[in-house]
Parts: sequence; structure tokens; C-alpha cells
Amino acid sequence: MRSFRTEIENPVVEKDIIELERKIRQFKGGELDEEKFRSLRLARGVYGQRQQGVQMVRIKLPYGKVTSKQLLRICDVSDEYSRGRLHITTRQDIQIHYVDLDRTPELWAELERDDVTLREACGNTVRNVTASETAGIDVDEPFDVSPYAHAVFQYFLRNPIGQEMGRKFKVSFSSSDADTGLSYMHDLGFIAKVKNGERGFKVMLAGGLGSQPRHADELYSFLPTDKIVPLMEGVIRVFDRYGERKSRAKARMKFLLKDIGLDGFKELLEQEQLAIPIRSYPIDFESYPKPVVANVEVPSLQIEETEEFEKWKSTNLVPQKQKGFVAIGIKVLLGDFYTDKARELAKLVQDYAAGEIRLSLRQNILIPYVKEELVPFFYSELKKLNFVEAGYNKALDITACPGTDTCNLGISSSTGIAEELERVIKAEYPQYISNPDVVIKISGCMNACGQHNMANIGFQGMSIRTKDKLVAPALQVLLGGGNFGNGKGRFADKVVKIPSKRGPQALRLILDDFNANGNGASFADYYWEKGEQYFYEFLKPLTDIENLTQDDFIDWGTEEKYKKEIGIGECAGVIVDLVATLFFESQEKIEKAEEALAEEKWAASIYYAYQSIVNSAKALLTSEKVKVNTHAGIIKDFDKLYVDTGKIDLAISFEDIALQLNKNKPTQEFAQSYLEDAKQVLEVLEDFRKLELAHV
Repeated sequence: MRSFRTEIENPVVEKDIIELERKIRQFKGGELDEEKFRSLRLARGVYGQRQQGVQMVRIKLPYGKVTSKQLLRICDVSDEYSRGRLHITTRQDIQIHYVDLDRTPELWAELERDDVTLREACGNTVRNVTASETAGIDVDEPFDVSPYAHAVFQYFLRNPIGQEMGRKFKVSFSSSDADTGLSYMHDLGFIAKVKNGERGFKVMLAGGLGSQPRHADELYSFLPTDKIVPLMEGVIRVFDRYGERKSRAKARMKFLLKDIGLDGFKELLEQEQLAIPIRSYPIDFESYPKPVVANVEVPSLQIEETEEFEKWKSTNLVPQKQKGFVAIGIKVLLGDFYTDKARELAKLVQDYAAGEIRLSLRQNILIPYVKEELVPFFYSELKKLNFVEAGYNKALDITACPGTDTCNLGISSSTGIAEELERVIKAEYPQYISNPDVVIKISGCMNACGQHNMANIGFQGMSIRTKDKLVAPALQVLLGGGNFGNGKGRFADKVVKIPSKRGPQALRLILDDFNANGNGASFADYYWEKGEQYFYEFLKPLTDIENLTQDDFIDWGTEEKYKKEIGIGECAGVIVDLVATLFFESQEKIEKAEEALAEEKWAASIYYAYQSIVNSAKALLTSEKVKVNTHAGIIKDFDKLYVDTGKIDLAISFEDIALQLNKNKPTQEFAQSYLEDAKQVLEVLEDFRKLELAHV
């Protein structure tokens, strides 16, 4: 492992990678608990997959921007450490699969040579910051949101306040009121606005999908750009302290808002203001790298299949606000493409465009800054790569998560049914190849990685059991979701549950009725005019499981009889509640606080000290089998059980010690004194624990 260490110029990154390598050795040697190790590797983008003994690695690509050089580096890594397949996610990441755990530090080091990270791509962290793929070229945008998305990514990467939250935290930026960044389903969503000549954002709070989708609340109708980072820091601090930690199913931001309400959240947000180290965080958008477009002669060529070319242009060219340029959309089936084609694509955009691509929320690729006169040439070159299928961002363009192909949580196939539905549309409903209105999305389970419950037509992987106790793959059909722009959306209704093999027939019935009775309305309006019961009635015959055939027990994309196998979900790896481990973690936090203090990062040092204080209390409460669901609860319960009863003498209440962090400005003096408090708390609580054990 040592060969790559000296090649990494950034000492912070080098330390990260060395720590991962060390933790892998500790885990393999039995020195590190499996749950603790899971938490650490998830925060480094290393995720267990359905197949035993191999890992999925998620590569974090802020707002989906990838340079040609970075794409080539990702290809090298995929070929060397994986199988040459690249999977685009609905959060604009790239995932590679079947990676040996021991090689992940080396893999990470290779990526960092071109400034590509794995850090916080998974786990209870601030996940990849997403944005409209058209940011910077959008004809309707008031300004380019890319510099702001990038600033948020940089500020919160490795920031201690977002390393061990109760659950993941998702952020998006939308370039215009079309809200293509889907703000209404994010923990924080920002929509670009200009007010009286000033740049800012409409801010949406606490949206989410999953089994219980929630529409985000409007937190601000307009927030100046220099306030978005301080706001997000405050929001994360509140979520970290008051968010659920024990019950994974209730640990997202949306449940905290459901419990305390928007006004209650605002009150808690106000209480954190003194602790936030910055009041204003100006973002220098003018220093954001400008695209450098290749200056080349237009190659001479003749397009022979003109009808096919014109059809492709009608669906796959995206207008660009820069005069003389267009963007080209590449429809990527299921988000999967391979390194041989990716290398050719990287070279093409480097030599003839601006040397970058954008990955989209619909698992596609967008090439910006293509000169209009080069469109025929790009078509010709992309055709060689089989990248000219018509239907970019249209009804034919179905979004699907990996499902049972590789995911531990997959219940039934999402990729297999997606391929079949695309085949049905092409063969039987060709008019939908160019239809931008109908959005179809599929998830292999209720967690909604395929975003099925915000689609016009959604399918969720499930299973059904016959009266003979036979189990078959199934799909829940959801209808009526949609994005209406400017932070407004609608979640789909769960209409019926059907055997998976009847999914294509369900789609036929829905599209046939829409064609006959839509009367020119959008699909969302058509659905809500007719109502859920209307669709239930004509889909109900498909729910009958008394007449299943042998084929119904074989899922899409496989020839084997279906077997329901659900592993342990790792989207938010939790820390094991063992007392000794918790005390060990408290000491680790103190060491991190000391390092931050030495680097004059006062706010970071204070937050590490806070984490140590709460963790120490959690250790003793865990030994008494007291619920430790939230930081706020831990603080109150520790006083009640230990301080108020006189079992432990801290001179003042534990709450007064712990919550000094939001009653003091993050100065050097306070950081030093608070660190000493954390050390004292750990010492007193560990001594108490030793006495307890001595008398057992």
C-alpha cells in the first residue's frame, strides 16, 4: 500500500486514504467492530453490494460535472479495479462494482490524481451536491448555479458537523424556475432567483422520497447568495442534534420537520446562530473556471440517414444560451456505459467541445458547448459509439436503480423491467419517443433510489405471496406524480400491486387510456382529473394472483425462479452501541479537536469536542439501556439519570457543559476551554464506568 502514499500532494487526502487502509487492516485483524468499520467505509464511498466479498464504490462528482481528464481517470480505475462498467446514478455520481475491499485505498488514490473523491459519497453525511445538468447554459437561468453548488461541496467536505449525522443529507441547485434540480424532494433545495438586481435563491427545506415522501417547505422565498452556506451550516447543526439516530426509518430531516413543525425548526435554527463561524460567505462566481472551447475546423462529411438524423436532433439537442452553441443529450440506457466508449467520448469532447460532460439526474450524459456547425460531425462520431438513440429526457427515457442486480435492498428487478418497458414503447408507442411530458421511473424497493414516487408513472419492486405460499416478484404501480416548477411538485398515488411480468400490460392500459381520454392535458393533470379510483378499476384485473403461470415466478432479466432476498441496507451505516467503542470514539474526537485547534480551525475543534462530550454520555446511557435516539435526548437524559441524582458530579449540569457550543462565538479562547471540558467529561465518565465494572 505504501507505493501510492507519497504521490498524493494533498496531505489531508493522503491522511484520509492512509486511515482507510489502516482501518481495513484493523477490521481484517479483528481489532475493529464490523458496524464501526461499516460506518467509516461508507463515508469513504465504499458500499457493500448484493454479491458477497466485493464492494460497490461510489465516485462523488459534484453537480455531475466531469472533465475529459477526470473521465479518463475514472475509466483507468474501472478497468484496473472493477469490470469496466460505469453506472450513472440519479444523484449524478458514477458507481463501479465488484471491487476488492483491500484495493479501495489504492483505487481512491488513483482517482485523487485528477481531483476526484470518494469522500462522503455514502453514509450519514452530506451527499453529492446535485444541480440542473444545464447549469451555465440554460436559456432560462438568471445565472449559473455551478459556482454556488461547487462552493457548498467544498465547504462541507470533511466538515465535522456533517460526518456522523443520524442519516444522509441531500442538497440540490436548480438553474431556473423549471426546478430541474427537484428542490421539493431534497433536505435543502436552492432555486436560482434575482431580486432587485441581486443574486439569490428560493430555499426549500426537508423534502424527501422513500416510503413516506414529503414535499419540502419553503424556508425562504429569497436568500442572498452569501447566506446559503451559513444557512446550511445551521440547518445541519440542528439536524445533527435533534434528528433521530436510533430508528433508521425515522431519521431523515423530513421526520424532524413533521415532529416539530417549520416554526419549531426556525426557533432551533436561531439558537445555533452564535455558534456558526460565519455570518456571510461570499462566493466569487467570477473566478469559477470558464469553459475553453476547442477551436477546430468543421470536418467535411455527409449524413446519409437524414430522417434518423432529424429525429435525433428533434429530441437530443438542448438549446444553449450562448449564441452559436447547442448541447447534445446522450440517452444512456439504465445509466450504464462502458470504459471503451467513455474513453472515446472523453477524447471527442476534449478535441471538439469544451472538454467536459454533465451527468444528469435521469442517468444521462449532456455535452455542452457544441458548435452548431459541428452537430452533424458529433452525430456521426456518437453513432460509432451507439450513443445516438433518440428520446433524451423523453417518455422513452426510463430511470431505474440497479435493483436486484447488485443492491442489497432490491426486492425485484428494476433494470429488467425498464428494458422491457422501453422495448414496448419503441415497438407499440413510437410517438412517446419524442414525448417530454410522460416521466417513467422504477425503483427496486421502497427507498426510491429510482425516484419512482415522483414520476407520472412509477413502479416499485415488491413481492407477492399466493395462498399456496409461493412467492413471486411484483410491482406496485404509482401514478400522478410530477414536477410543476418553482419548488412545487406532487407525489404519486399507490394504485395497484401486480405481478412483475404484468408490468408491460399495465403500461399499455395506462397509455391507451391516456391516448383516448387525455384530451390534450398533461399526464399529471389527466390523472388528477380522473382520480385514483378510475385507474384502480381498469388496472384491477392485473392484480389477480389466482391465475399465475410459471413465468410469473421468474423475474425480468433472469432465468432462475424468484427468491426474495433482502440484505442489510447500508445507505446510512450506524455506529454500534458498545460502551467501550463509544469511549474509544470520544477519545478519537478529542484527538481530532486537538488537530483542528493546532490548525487554527476553531469551529471545527469545537464541534469535535462537542461530539466527544455527547458520545461519552451516550456510552454510559447505553450501558443502562437508555434510548439514545437524539443528541438532544442524550443530553437531557444524562442529566436526569446521572447528574440530578448525584451519581456524577460535574459542578454544573451536563446540558450547560455540552451546549456551550451554541452560546459562544467560535473563538480560539472558547475552543481551548471547551476542549478541556471535553477531556474532563471523558475522564470523569470513564472513571465512573471503571468503578461500575469493578463492582459487578
